[in-house]
Amino acid sequence: MTTSASYAPTFQLGGDLEINRLGFGAMRITGPHIWGEPTDRPAMLALLRRAVELGVNFIDTADMYGPFVSEELIAEALAPYPAGVVVGTKGGLVRFGPWADFLNDATPQHLHDALAGSLRRLHLERIDLYQLHRIDERLPAEKTFAFLADTQRRGLVRHLGLSEVSVEDIKLAQQHFTVASVQNRYSLFEREAEPVLEYCREQGIAFIPWFPIGGGQELDQQAVARVAERHGAGIRQVALAWLLHHAPNILLIPGTSSIGHLEENMRAADLRLTERDLHELADVGRA
Repeated sequence: MTTSASYAPTFQLGGDLEINRLGFGAMRITGPHIWGEPTDRPAMLALLRRAVELGVNFIDTADMYGPFVSEELIAEALAPYPAGVVVGTKGGLVRFGPWADFLNDATPQHLHDALAGSLRRLHLERIDLYQLHRIDERLPAEKTFAFLADTQRRGLVRHLGLSEVSVEDIKLAQQHFTVASVQNRYSLFEREAEPVLEYCREQGIAFIPWFPIGGGQELDQQAVARVAERHGAGIRQVALAWLLHHAPNILLIPGTSSIGHLEENMRAADLRLTERDLHELADVGRA
């Protein structure tokens, strides 16, 4: 008989916001290639409302999704927000077309305008979690961090986070403000950010993997499929459940434009992997 490896279902974001660890990423509710309006706007509004009905109380977005469309849809669907629902958004990346490259702009002037726009579109006076989408290599990071710290002092944001950063980047930011969250690419199949995850765990920082399902090689998929078969679950659900078991500070934001896929993802929160499962998955994705 194998025993189930338990995990805490919630995490205290920033030390004061009780977050259900399986949230929702709102990138894919916009048009194709994260650009423009969705083909079925009412369906995306229904999707957001269904997410909250299923227990999601953390929604992640960014001003560049659309651009602006994702934030507008979230407000239209949910504002005034139900008690306990936290919306985190990001600023610092820009794009000028569906096929254009992503460009960094974390200058204080751009972030000033970006934050003002996000507050307006989300119908908020204060954003609970505002995250720097990327560090801008064109200017000293300290200038960006100092500006973000000032927005917190002025009451425009409650907590501040970072995205795609190293441990050294986090330590530098911590000289200016308390880092509440870090978003790096990470999954069962791609674990290059493990040192960042471990540092965040030690510091009580939420670690929010983007692309949490990952890709995975064929053999890795087969290994996960064996675990999934034992539980009568899908590979995506096992990949999400593994993240929930792997570290208590991981918050998940799988995204989708389908209510069916949303409901499948949410069932991952009920999947209790056993010690046997975790042992078999230990080397998945490792070189």
